[in-house]
Amino acid sequence: MLKNIPLYIGLRYTRAKRRNQFISFISAFSLIGMALGVMALIIVLSVMNGFDREMKERILNVVPHGFIDQQPRVKDWRALAGKVNAQPGVVASAPYIQSSAMLTYAGGVEAIELQGIDPDMEAKVSVVDQHMIVGDLAQLQPGEYGIVMGRILASRLLLAPGDKIRVTSPEINMTPMGAFTRSRNFTLVGVFEVGAQVDSTLALIHLSDAQKFLRQPGVQGLHVKTENLYSAGLIMNQVRSNLGDDFSVKDWSQTQGSLFQAVKMEKIVVGSLLMIIIAVAAFNIVSSLVLMVADKRSDIAVLRTLGLNARQVMAIFIVQGSAVGFIGTFIGAIIGCLAALTLPSIMSGLESLLGLQVFDPDVYFIAQLPSVLLWQDVAVICGIALGLSFLATLYPAYRAAQIEPAEALRYE
Repeated sequence: MLKNIPLYIGLRYTRAKRRNQFISFISAFSLIGMALGVMALIIVLSVMNGFDREMKERILNVVPHGFIDQQPRVKDWRALAGKVNAQPGVVASAPYIQSSAMLTYAGGVEAIELQGIDPDMEAKVSVVDQHMIVGDLAQLQPGEYGIVMGRILASRLLLAPGDKIRVTSPEINMTPMGAFTRSRNFTLVGVFEVGAQVDSTLALIHLSDAQKFLRQPGVQGLHVKTENLYSAGLIMNQVRSNLGDDFSVKDWSQTQGSLFQAVKMEKIVVGSLLMIIIAVAAFNIVSSLVLMVADKRSDIAVLRTLGLNARQVMAIFIVQGSAVGFIGTFIGAIIGCLAALTLPSIMSGLESLLGLQVFDPDVYFIAQLPSVLLWQDVAVICGIALGLSFLATLYPAYRAAQIEPAEALRYE
């Protein structure tokens, strides 16, 4: 029976009416603060998880899983492709030439990333051909100097299929007449939209046209698609060991990894900042318990004279403070999880009601606020909140345990 007394009294103190209303206010404030902190953390981290998922699904669907290059160029890319395709885990490969360029039309100028590809082979390593909104990737025919580009890039220059576009290479040719850049007219034959940054920067031409325009007799390298996106690093490392040091082999984590690392770091930083809300709530628990100990000095003295030892008195206030932290964490977790699961629908409803569009697809590449609730995030947040709540009770509980019955009852 004595073992359950600290638990019983601690829970009773939690729900009992206070003689001092200020103590009740501080206690309620700490509970609400804990709930708000947990709720805010769950919602914010879920939104950041949603952005991370959208980036991976959109960008990595377009970006090849692996790259194989050779300097100054790959002479026999067909033999290299056959060797690479025979490697375990490799689905397909396709040749490419890449260069920065300047695109001009009707006085408008845009800097672009120009890629020369083989349409049939590129379709095996990229999803661009599945996201054509005008034309077809197969319309890139050798010698016809056709070009395919992203929707945003085309809309900026107000282009339509069949328009003639001037493409200028950054390389300079030295002639007896002076230094000149290479330029050529291309015909717009297709427009794609994948919902990522490439919609505003990427332009595709046929491989043979790129070789003539950029004056490269071979190819720059190969785009590689692997069986598993997240195993691309291991697969490309195996390819590197089989090809030798003559080739530069990379996977998507080396070319795009910094972007996702930045998102991960941002998630950690934002989570740490929002954790301050929970820390403030924990400090409020300290304040409320210190005031409670001062208010209950006579009760503590009576309990000590009835046989409770210092450890049991300490347990009473640990139970009381932990109960406040647990209730706040529980309420915050429930509300936060419900909000995170329904956030896209809530935002869509508010946009329809107010006639606003929070996310412009032309700017953010998404039409609604993404949210992905990860239960491991919820577990970590709740664990930290409960841990801080417990730590917040130790000092006030220790102070309560140090109260001497005779001293406390002397002035009663």
